[in-house]
Amino acid sequence: MDASTRSLLLLTILFNIHFSLAQDENQFIYNGFHGANLHLDGIAKIHPNGLLQLTNISKQQIGHAFYKIPISFNKSSSSSIPFPSFSTNFVFAMVPELPDISGHGIAFTISPSMSFEHAVATQYLGLFNITNNGRPTNHMLAIELDTVVNPEFEDIDDNHVGMDVNSLQSVQSASATYFSAEEGKNISLKLISGDPMQLWIDYDAAQKILNVTIAPVRRTKPNRPLLSTPIDLSQILLENMYIGFSASTGAIASEHYVLGWSFNKTGPAQSLEISKLPRLPPHKKSRQKPSNIIIISPIAATVVLVMVIGAVYTIRRKKYEELREDWETEYGPQRFSYKNLYIATKGFKETELLGAGGFGKVYRGTLPTSDVQVAVKRVSHDSKQGMKEFVAEIASMRRLRHRNLVQLLGYCRRKGELLLVYDYMPSGSLDKFLFSNEKPALSWFHRFQVLKGVASALLYLHEEWEQVVLHRDVKASNVLLDADFNGRLGDFGLARLYDHGTHLQTTHVVGTVGYLAPELTKTGKASTRTDVFAFGALMLEVACGKRPIVLQGLLEEVILVDLVMDCWKRGAILDASDPKLDGNYSAEEMELVLKLGLFCSQSMPAMRPSMRQVMQYLDGSASLPEIQTDKIVCTSTFTASNEASDLVIPFSSSSGKCSAHSFSSNESILHKGR
Repeated sequence: MDASTRSLLLLTILFNIHFSLAQDENQFIYNGFHGANLHLDGIAKIHPNGLLQLTNISKQQIGHAFYKIPISFNKSSSSSIPFPSFSTNFVFAMVPELPDISGHGIAFTISPSMSFEHAVATQYLGLFNITNNGRPTNHMLAIELDTVVNPEFEDIDDNHVGMDVNSLQSVQSASATYFSAEEGKNISLKLISGDPMQLWIDYDAAQKILNVTIAPVRRTKPNRPLLSTPIDLSQILLENMYIGFSASTGAIASEHYVLGWSFNKTGPAQSLEISKLPRLPPHKKSRQKPSNIIIISPIAATVVLVMVIGAVYTIRRKKYEELREDWETEYGPQRFSYKNLYIATKGFKETELLGAGGFGKVYRGTLPTSDVQVAVKRVSHDSKQGMKEFVAEIASMRRLRHRNLVQLLGYCRRKGELLLVYDYMPSGSLDKFLFSNEKPALSWFHRFQVLKGVASALLYLHEEWEQVVLHRDVKASNVLLDADFNGRLGDFGLARLYDHGTHLQTTHVVGTVGYLAPELTKTGKASTRTDVFAFGALMLEVACGKRPIVLQGLLEEVILVDLVMDCWKRGAILDASDPKLDGNYSAEEMELVLKLGLFCSQSMPAMRPSMRQVMQYLDGSASLPEIQTDKIVCTSTFTASNEASDLVIPFSSSSGKCSAHSFSSNESILHKGR
């Protein structure tokens, strides 16, 4: 081969390499991800069959998968090349670990970087955190497939598609539906159905319109998009950007999958070949145990065996016997079998005990049918007194969805006890970190975040859900911490629901000494302001590291409200801070929490702020008003004899008197007068 031929061949090879690289930069298609040019991090992985899995059912986890080569979207101002129109489509599936309960979602993302080291899971979808969410310098576009309502982001529901710019608060969102030309209407899709679905994203740079369309995997692309938003992406995206997927899980998890992906920077993306896409793993089925019945041919042996089996069956039936009534059939999925809960907790062994008190006991368990960890609370109940209404409330509260609430999964009734099933919180309760030597001291950063989280949960319960929910037992032992020390308000055993615009009628006061608002003993009626009072006590104990009522010596009792007020009047309110913090806190935040705690602890309900105002003060979106110490009246309802006690106080509206019965426990109880 002569020199000119070799040169020509070399030029041809270089041209082909350059052409293939340019083509690779502009468009690609993956019908499955074998050999895909992807950067994976977090718990994302590619299965042997080419299936891309972003998350599994691990809690509080993140998965990322990004195309390794940056895409040139926005040319420099000196370039004459216009901002491109681009198109992408992908097939995804979300498989929740529990039916109808998921966490959290997937986001197709255009980002200036593939590094998300400061991003967190849960509602932030592995993209942002509480400090950088919403910053214009993020230069990020995301199309979210979100399955949890997050009130702080003004989510419309728990099954929506949203268009996000630099923030998880969508510029436009809509419930997941697709337009059927045959039927002439929109048809709903359930994102967590476990079925594959296809999403199309198309940007028209000339018209500056971004369209998002969704449909079941085997349907052709609908001729009407779900979202169509005027937006100039040239003002948002930088010159070189990365494209890919981010997904996260929370206290409840979902398996998030991508089966195929196509992208084109200069025109319509190629259609995926559905028949070539990898299959999803089979859904897990309940474990089935082989029958214990062994057939023996001789007649006599058979008779004896039948008698033995009958006796064993009777014993086992009594062992797992539950209390069921006809009206409970409508609550099907929310009713757990006693047998499964018994197996989950290893027969309610003491080794699985998480806590005990006047209410009963709480056990850690792993459900045998799904391997999901739960906390099972056993409390006594009177099946003849308002149980139908109580179970109806449990069914309603199971639909509560907020990142700072411990999820109530369901219940079981057996003889004289009620079993409530909750999410399991691995870090335990807040009071153990504040008052017990079992746990290390909790940092001020985490304490402040816990208070903001619980405040957000109470705002959701009071104002943002379909009904008003009064918790009625806000306190440190009912605030649980997940693996990342996020605070979650739990224990809805005393909660009550009522419609917006109406007032709760009750004949019993329930709660814990030190957290009870003074008006409860006078009227017997709880309100959102009584929850605010209890939250004020919680703020003070978190800041001070002391319980609302502190016993000094054998007889002397110190009321925490009085202690903080005395420090404030002396002009040294920070002296009330927890000495275990050793001064490692933000003085501004500490002062805010102490003053706001007193503000919420005022004797007159009308003088207390609402939870929306509390949230605004903690977020810094509103300033705490100037408060004169002589204008604040904080009166303790009770004093404690030895330790904080729980109360159930029957109230007689005719006599206007209360009679109190105390229980020597820091935990609350269920009472027949709910």
